Parts: sequence; C-alpha cells; structure tokens
Amino acid sequence: MEYLSTISSVDFFSPDLLVFYKLMLATLLGLALGFERTIAGKMAGMRTYALMALGSCLLIIVGLSVDLDYLGKTNFDPMRLAAGIITGVGFICGGLVIFTDKQLLGLTTAAGMWVSVGIGIAVGFGLFNIAIFTTIITLVVFSVLWHLEVFIQKVSKELPRD
Repeated sequence: MEYLSTISSVDFFSPDLLVFYKLMLATLLGLALGFERTIAGKMAGMRTYALMALGSCLLIIVGLSVDLDYLGKTNFDPMRLAAGIITGVGFICGGLVIFTDKQLLGLTTAAGMWVSVGIGIAVGFGLFNIAIFTTIITLVVFSVLWHLEVFIQKVSKELPRD
C-alpha cells in the first residue's frame, strides 16, 4: 500500500500517451479562454487561443525530448526555448494592439494570448494543476472583471464632475 502512495497519476500513462494528454489538455485550456473571447466578440477567439496554447505546449515537449536525447552530448536548456516562445508571442501580440482615436484596442486580447501560451508551456512541462488553475483565474479576469469594469464606467459617467 505504501508503494501506491508514491506513484503519481503520470506513472500510469505510457510516454506517448502522456504527450497526447499534454497536447489535448493545452488545446482544451486554450479553447476555454478563446470561448470566452468569442462570446465577448473579440478579434481572437477559440481557434487562436487553442492554437497558441497547443503550439507552445508542442514546442516545450519537443524541447524536453531533444534535451533527453542529447543529454551529455550538447548543452541544451528547455527554459531557453520557453523564453524564445514568450518573446515570439510578445511580437505577435504587439501586432494586435491598436491605438486609434484616443482609444486602445486589443490589449486584453494580446494579454490573454500571452497567458494562453504560458498555460501551454506549463502543460508542456507537466505542470497540469498550475495550468488548470491559471485558466480558471484567466476566465474570471476575462468575464467577471469585464462586467465590473462596465459597471464602474457606468457609475463614473453618472458622477458629477468638477
């Protein structure tokens, strides 16, 4: 019985199945964020968020596989790959932000895509609980805080100005 307490749920999966599980989980978590963005009528939706999370997860899985295959033969650091992913996504997200007519558009969408990539990276490294919890927090930020912002803006317009 003591042996069973030391086995993690990951030990029951073959390495190939674990890779598929990671890719599917990253896709589903990204999809959840994109679903909320689609409901809110934003420019990046379910497919975009799902692909961002999936792609970042895939790159981490590949990086970890390469690291294991070349262990001792070359100096390879999977965290550098994660840093490269974050940098590249920052560049992509920068193209989403538009400033026009004294209004900033796309910033929340860009930030959400950046978080989606972070979720994919977390899943790729096997940090499932962190990825799931981050998805929940992000959904709360996207939905609950959006309604709070609308309420605050409505109330602030009704306040007398000096």
